[in-house]
Amino acid sequence: MSYLPGSVPTLVSTPQPDEDSRSADHDSCENPWIDAIVKRALRDGLALRQELLESEKREAMIGAAATLLLSALSQGGKLLLCGNGGSAADCQHIAAELTGRFSKSPRRGLPALALTTDTSALTAIGNDYGYDEVFARQVEALGRPGDVLMCISTSGKSRNVVRAAERARAQAMSVIALCGPQAEALGMLADACILVPGSTPDRIQELHITVGHILCEVIDRAFIAALPGHAGAL
Repeated sequence: MSYLPGSVPTLVSTPQPDEDSRSADHDSCENPWIDAIVKRALRDGLALRQELLESEKREAMIGAAATLLLSALSQGGKLLLCGNGGSAADCQHIAAELTGRFSKSPRRGLPALALTTDTSALTAIGNDYGYDEVFARQVEALGRPGDVLMCISTSGKSRNVVRAAERARAQAMSVIALCGPQAEALGMLADACILVPGSTPDRIQELHITVGHILCEVIDRAFIAALPGHAGAL
């Protein structure tokens, strides 16, 4: 099967090449427009990572977020996370790295909960209070002073995420915001606001999970170092 260029790619049947032909042509792309998309996406992602790397301000905010998380988790606090769509998936991903494991080195499970996964809670709260409250209500129920709420929003202005941050501040929780180039309302509520470059949600989200993995690695190493027999301590 191959794709024909057009506004909507169409599947067509093509003869299957023999083994020798596949071996000889394995480096070539029979659909140049696909090859162009692949190259552009990889180049764009590389350029944005380089921009992130060269920003001392962004590096400092990632460090500040890591420090907040380490302080909370080492003192018995927990991490709550919220976001919509792809950002909701990032919430689940980061929470799983902490409750499970990030590396193969042993450490205890760490309390992290994505507020995006309980469909009964999401639909009940959305139905009774409105979609703007689906995360804030869970923060009210589950958050405690000393906990951290990580808010992930490519726009920085998702209303339900902003409402969750407002509720967290009212409950003496720390707030970490992970946004695109503009933090909008969310940045004003955050103790640490990480702005990543990018002009489209897909590229911004690629950097969001990169930052998420950096935070998980810092936490992982710190808690491993605190184990008996390891150098260093929290």
